[in-house]
Amino acid sequence: MAGKVAARRAALRDNLIDIAERTIAGDGLAALRARDLAAEAGCAVGAIYNVFGDLTDLVLSVNARTFQRLGADVAEALADAPQDPVEQLVIMAQAYHRFAAQNHNSWRALFEVERAPGEDAPDWYLHEMGQLFAYISDPLAVIFPSRSPEDLALLTRALFSSVHGIVLLGLDQASSGVPTSDIDRMIGLVLRQLTASSEKN
Repeated sequence: MAGKVAARRAALRDNLIDIAERTIAGDGLAALRARDLAAEAGCAVGAIYNVFGDLTDLVLSVNARTFQRLGADVAEALADAPQDPVEQLVIMAQAYHRFAAQNHNSWRALFEVERAPGEDAPDWYLHEMGQLFAYISDPLAVIFPSRSPEDLALLTRALFSSVHGIVLLGLDQASSGVPTSDIDRMIGLVLRQLTASSEKN
């Protein structure tokens, strides 16, 4: 009996993640509501909270899938990349842009999920983010071989933040003068300037 209960609980969990993933992809994170989820899943609203602590936990589970899809796209883009570490950074950053443009609502949900003040993301969630940061830190270690691990970690996050900001403002044309068609070019200019800076130091 306990096995059947666990199986039903796991099936409901997967179904809720599937429904939430479709809802967020189609209409954005703000469209996610417990009553709508329960109606589509054919369960009581309370059943959602028996599986997930709250809707934030559910969104984090959806976002974990999104991180995995993003990581797969970056890995695919890097498969044919040249050995030059700066060009690798450019290629993966442009892949990030393509993913954001093609999966806009899901991508935005990665950064719009709300947590209580001072509450850290779960370890598994941070692990997914760390997997993406590893794609950036590896070529940076080649470009800046004398940097300490601490500096490289900060530089990795700074570089991600820079590319993310370019993509975010570029896709939100109401807030930026950057045409969407120029986002990839801007990314390339910024990252190749990083090479010029490293060669001088």
